[in-house]
Amino acid sequence: MAGCHGPLSSSAPGVPRVPAPQEELLKTPLHALHVELGARMVPFAGYSMPVQYPAGLMAEHKHTRAAAGLFDVSHMGQLRLEGAEATAAFESLIPVDVMGLGLNRQRYGLLLTDDGTIIDDLMFVNRGDHLFVVVNGACKVGDIAHMQQRIGAPCGVVPMPDRALLALQGPQAVTALQRLLPGCEQLVFMTGAAFTWEGADLFATRSGYTGEDGFEISVPGDRAEAFARALLAQPEVKPIGLGARNSLRLEAGLCLYGNDIDTTTTPAEAALGWAIQKVRRTGGARAGGFPGAERVLAELEGRTPLARKRVGLIAQERVPVREHTALQSADGAPIGEVTSGLLGPSIDQPVAMGYVKPGHAAIGTVVHAIVRGKAVPMTVSAMPFVPNRYHRG
Repeated sequence: MAGCHGPLSSSAPGVPRVPAPQEELLKTPLHALHVELGARMVPFAGYSMPVQYPAGLMAEHKHTRAAAGLFDVSHMGQLRLEGAEATAAFESLIPVDVMGLGLNRQRYGLLLTDDGTIIDDLMFVNRGDHLFVVVNGACKVGDIAHMQQRIGAPCGVVPMPDRALLALQGPQAVTALQRLLPGCEQLVFMTGAAFTWEGADLFATRSGYTGEDGFEISVPGDRAEAFARALLAQPEVKPIGLGARNSLRLEAGLCLYGNDIDTTTTPAEAALGWAIQKVRRTGGARAGGFPGAERVLAELEGRTPLARKRVGLIAQERVPVREHTALQSADGAPIGEVTSGLLGPSIDQPVAMGYVKPGHAAIGTVVHAIVRGKAVPMTVSAMPFVPNRYHRG
């Protein structure tokens, strides 16, 4: 997930960047706090968002891996799917087991076009009387319209624009958060629960997009600043901007919508087959029945060959390799393109992900990234680049 476009981009890949005039940008409920904390604000997904604070991207990244980082992700779309038919209706839109998801359990999902390509990636929770869904910021208007058009009759599609969303990530996130929300330490990865803080209704899931243990907390917008200040008052917690959010998620091998996945990529090409449970696959009790099912399942099951495949890449030289960098085989033939890349602060090596022809996707294969006319050797590597530390109980 993490956002519909790269951390400093306000346009789709390949489209010239035209930042919106400052007065047209939306502001999250934490905007004044970001400015007070000295953040450098940039246009992102139509919002004015903090890309970094005075400490800088490298320090923010390393602090999150060592302690706890607080992220404002209020630009993302929060919504409820309501009614007795909500789970069946949502399952008709995504290739995921919705009906079998337990109470207060969370799952990753993909909205697909009728051609089986990816409209957006999202998270959802079974809250009993409704599904709570979080979609990417730059995609939320389109996603909500898509859901209302496709499943608005059998279920209520209810946006929640009055709520903020905070992410607290890192090995000490639980230590800090349980002082404010006692009981949060009992959650395990991809589960959630309702909490009350100073009279405000919160909902927290033990999840995130950094590869670390952590939480995502939905907060009433008018209480978000007070809650964020309470978290920042904890000794473990520092504010973290979108720049470090991007480097953290890339080290964790997680896709950024608009960079690594979009409406040209399918789940199998994107190596997201793990997100499609057996019950929705051929032979499963509720196989298919989602947009693009024939193509998606044929590719996943090897009945249709893939044109390309998402892979992790580590440079053999200390040269950062950025998005849109061309990839070639050892003999100079074009084989693909980098979709995300930077110097990984935790592993202190240039890391990237990108798409290559399947014949070059095996772990250990050496490919060449063409950086300013020079061939930089990169090794196809397993992801995540940094081991995940989710709390599974």
